[in-house]
Amino acid sequence: MNLLRTKSIEQSIADADEPGRKLKRSLSSWDLMIMGVAVAVGAGIFSVGAKAAANFSGPAVTLSFAIAAVTCALAIMCYAEFATAIPVAGSAYVFTYATMGELLAWIIGWNLILELFTAAAVIAKYWGIYLSKVFALMGADVPPALSLGGVDLYWGAFLIVAVFTVLLVLGTKLSARVGNIFTLIKIAVVLFVIVVGFTYVKFENYTPFVPAAEPTAGGAADVLKQSFFGFLTGAAPAQYGTLGIFAGAALVFFAFIGFDVVATSAEEVKNPQKTLPRGIFGGLAVVTLLYILVSLALTGMVSYTDLAAAETPTLTTAFEAVGNTTAAKVIAFGSLIGLTTVIMVLLMGLSRVVLAMSRDGLLPRALSKTSVKRSTPVRLQIICGAAVALVAGLTNVDLLEEMINIGTLSAFVVVSLGILVLRKKRPDLKPSFRVPFGKVLPVVSAVLCLYLMTNLAVETWIFFAGWLVIGVVIYFAYGQRHSRLNEKFAEAKSAVDAKEPALS
Repeated sequence: MNLLRTKSIEQSIADADEPGRKLKRSLSSWDLMIMGVAVAVGAGIFSVGAKAAANFSGPAVTLSFAIAAVTCALAIMCYAEFATAIPVAGSAYVFTYATMGELLAWIIGWNLILELFTAAAVIAKYWGIYLSKVFALMGADVPPALSLGGVDLYWGAFLIVAVFTVLLVLGTKLSARVGNIFTLIKIAVVLFVIVVGFTYVKFENYTPFVPAAEPTAGGAADVLKQSFFGFLTGAAPAQYGTLGIFAGAALVFFAFIGFDVVATSAEEVKNPQKTLPRGIFGGLAVVTLLYILVSLALTGMVSYTDLAAAETPTLTTAFEAVGNTTAAKVIAFGSLIGLTTVIMVLLMGLSRVVLAMSRDGLLPRALSKTSVKRSTPVRLQIICGAAVALVAGLTNVDLLEEMINIGTLSAFVVVSLGILVLRKKRPDLKPSFRVPFGKVLPVVSAVLCLYLMTNLAVETWIFFAGWLVIGVVIYFAYGQRHSRLNEKFAEAKSAVDAKEPALS
């Protein structure tokens, strides 16, 4: 049993052209840039920053966003180098398979499924809740959930997932066009929020910029809620201070998860060697600028202590505090539009990761079949959409929000280190984009991502450990035995064994 066997880059590219399992190259740099903005600029821009400012960073939440952006940029450089060398669907899973072996590739693929599935389900549920808020602003009382036999059914999640599942089945280019329209609308809403927000800024709200660290209200009872780093170092559960900036960065990193999803579309991009880096970095620059401006407006409008006093602090909390209810309505509409495109890109990314894993036999091969007419994985997209809709509509999935971040960061760590392995194993490769400064930036990227992981809550790490155990069990029960690479190794071994008696 060779758990470190790797799949050659040439084989990965050849498998992407397998008849009946190939995707159509139709996306441009603009499509990719918009896709990155579409998945990153969601309702998170209106809520995650407020939560981080209230509970972790105070006005220094701007630094939290900057740290998260730098960490993401370093990791995305590594993704861009990989994606231009191996332009196929599957993102970090495919990159790991080519460098570090099948078992670790499975684990990363499993973590990507965790990230994308959980994110799609959580955001689909929030979309339904925001839809009800928009109805309420128009004077209509439409509850977000219907009670069926004692079970709450969040009907909005079913609706939005069904719509985008159909669009993705019809074609990636069509869904990208619809996404472009929604994304431009929500950027306009965000710019409105920034401009109006700055008219209420009071500079005294920025002080103290880094609030002094203080114990959390729950004391020792908050041990599962404190950061894993704090738990390991024996620190008492606390908030704010320097460590609060990094805890805030770990939370707002959720706002940057879209860019690894963009890399999963490598197989559907025209001229990926040039298109991928331009699209990814263009989108990241736009998103970072918007987030920092929003966080400056937010913490300048009201004191972080006022945000902390709210049960669920959002940007709406700040506008209500200064008496601008009109802006609050615009934010509710913007949140709804913002979440819409996020769901679409996550559903696409989820299906592409599962497609890559099923092509390799680690998941059932039948899942990797694509439509002859549309070149989309119709069966798989419907299965993914149905699973996301059921979990979002029927469970309390929002409890697992931080699982999205830990799944993403774990993939970022492996991809960053994988660049060093790729360069050593395949010095003949000449990808069109290379991470600058040799080994330095990939190592810094891996260290930063790992440190942000340790700033997530202890209970998140416990859930993550359980997810990994389930993944390893599935791999040894199914994936390892059905792996196409395993079959090739077995055939080669049989051929060698057959020759040995003849030689003797």
